[in-house]
Amino acid sequence: MNEEEPFNKYYAQYEEWFERNRSVYLSEIKALEHFIPKKGRGLEVGIGSGRFAQPLGIEEGVDPSEEMRKIAQRRGLKVYDGVAEDLPFPKKSFDYCLMVTTICFVEDVNKTLKEIYRVLKNKGNLITGLVDKDSLLGKEYQKHKNENVFYKHAKFYATEDVKQLLKENNFVNLKIIQTVFGELGKINTIQDFKEGYGEGGFVVIKAEKTDIISR
Repeated sequence: MNEEEPFNKYYAQYEEWFERNRSVYLSEIKALEHFIPKKGRGLEVGIGSGRFAQPLGIEEGVDPSEEMRKIAQRRGLKVYDGVAEDLPFPKKSFDYCLMVTTICFVEDVNKTLKEIYRVLKNKGNLITGLVDKDSLLGKEYQKHKNENVFYKHAKFYATEDVKQLLKENNFVNLKIIQTVFGELGKINTIQDFKEGYGEGGFVVIKAEKTDIISR
């Protein structure tokens, strides 16, 4: 399956989700913002339509979907055609990288993390937002996976799995927060996040690049 295909075809449906679940979306933004540096050059890998990059002050992104890139460009963002496993940038280009649910759509997670590691400066941060497979929300998404035009092609991860993947790819100093508590359709206020994971459906992990092994 061509990974950008559903995002090219159903881009309007993608945008509608954020309007329909505005409090959930803003709760996710609030949690992500906690880890976004106040300065430095940032990149969103899998920027989509720019729904996260724009409010978080990230000006650049990569995405394989032409339709998504068009929407992001209309939001004033600089977007490159590319995939997470082969980022079109020199090494040590960015102070931080953001990925929001992108991890469940990439074909090769380890290659993706190696590429992000490569383009990050020393001590640079990767901020990853994901739907925790083990949460109530994650279980609900998996239950109805085949009914969703986007998630039918996704591979969900538990927070523990992502922690292990990050460590295996030389990321250190992991910090984790969670948000989106309760049923999706019943959330009508912006929620506060809290440390850890296991309760919230949306988890944000900050991890730092350590340059111990690179030359």
